[in-house]
Formats: sequence, C-alpha cells, structure tokens
Amino acid sequence: MLINHDTRCALDCVVDLVNSTLRTEGREGLADVADLRAFVERNKVSDVAVLDAEDIAAVHAVRDRFAQVFAAPDDASAVALLNAMIAEAGTTPRLTDHDGYDWHVHYFSPGASLATHVAADCGMAIAFLVLAGERERLRRCEAPSCGRAFVDLSRNRSRRYCDSRTCGNRLHVAAYRARRREAEDAGPVQA
Repeated sequence: MLINHDTRCALDCVVDLVNSTLRTEGREGLADVADLRAFVERNKVSDVAVLDAEDIAAVHAVRDRFAQVFAAPDDASAVALLNAMIAEAGTTPRLTDHDGYDWHVHYFSPGASLATHVAADCGMAIAFLVLAGERERLRRCEAPSCGRAFVDLSRNRSRRYCDSRTCGNRLHVAAYRARRREAEDAGPVQA
C-alpha cells in the first residue's frame, strides 16, 4: 500500500492522539495547554495559532471519537463515525506547499482550531485506509497490559504489538521463561 507523506504524518498524529490517554504515571497525556503545544510540535501540526483551555476539551472529544473508530467492529460503523467527524469539521480541501514540502492537500480551512484540524486531516487519512480496503491496519497492541493504538503498515499486515522492542520483546521473554520453568519442573526425561 502506497501512503504519501501527509497521510503517514496524519496517521502518526491520530495514533499519538488516541494513545495520549495512556501516558505513564496515571497522568492525562493532554492535560493542559503545554501538553497540547507539545503534541502540535511533536506531530508538526501546521497552521496552529493560540491554544487555550477550550482547545483541551475539544481535542479530548475528537480523541474519544477516533478511539471509537479504532474500536469499530466493521467498516460501516467506522465510516459512519468518520463521515460525521469530517462533516462537522467542515473540510475545506486546499493545496499548500509549506515548510519545504511539495504540493499537498490540507483538509481544514485556514485558522481552524486544533480539534477541527486534527479531525479533518486525520479523519481523511483514515478514510483513505478504508477506501483502500485497509481499515484492519488500525489496531490495538495485543500485549495484555498495553492496548496502545497503532497503524500496521507492515507489508504482510502481521504486526501485533505497538512496539516490538518493548511489548513484543517482553511477551517473548515471558513465554521463553515459562517454557524453561515447565522444562525444569518436568525434570529429566526418563528412558
């Protein structure tokens, strides 16, 4: 599946947004304006002006809706959620070539709020996955104590963990240790 730069950035952004509820130390990942500003900078979200307390609530609402898209049982349910979110965002496709990138499409109008911007651009990125018949690439980590969202962009759609170095490795080590314990408990094989 060929994904352009903007769609990839929007998919990374929506994953970061959905996962912001799962920050460590029991703290909301987007609790204040400073967290929102860090989110904007981390995801290189363009055309974002002043952020305030109203933006926090609006972004939380968009985040909850994207979490529902990830959890949708089928394409029709995901599409209904996406269509509503994109329509409410009032998508206004326009070509732009900012920050050294070639021409690409933004789906939000100039001066849009962060929540509208994210709903429009990220909603359209997920819509492109649905159009390509690839919605199953929206996944949750299979590690029992994780549940983080990710987009499986592997060639064979086989990714199971948000990060193979952490969640995947932790489960593989645990399985290896369990097998070793079983072998030790069984004792030597009698002939």
